Amino acid sequence: MATTPPTQTPQTAGSAPGPDAGTRRRLDPAQRKELEQRLGARYAEGASIRAIAEEEGCSYGFVHRLLTDGGTALRGRGGSTRRPDAS
Repeated sequence: MATTPPTQTPQTAGSAPGPDAGTRRRLDPAQRKELEQRLGARYAEGASIRAIAEEEGCSYGFVHRLLTDGGTALRGRGGSTRRPDAS
């Protein structure tokens, strides 16, 4: 009789790779606040949401939610649409 390997859930919000990779981890309010502040500071320094998500090992949506919940003003999409005059 063949056995099937156990399935893992995708790595999600706030979980760091390691022995428990693939499992969800709940953040208590103090941990969440600290993470909001730390990621907000990195975003304010110019890091993109996607870069932060990749570095932290979590999803774009989770980082976006932490930033907005933490009160961080998000930049507009794409950058400037006007070029400075060549003169």
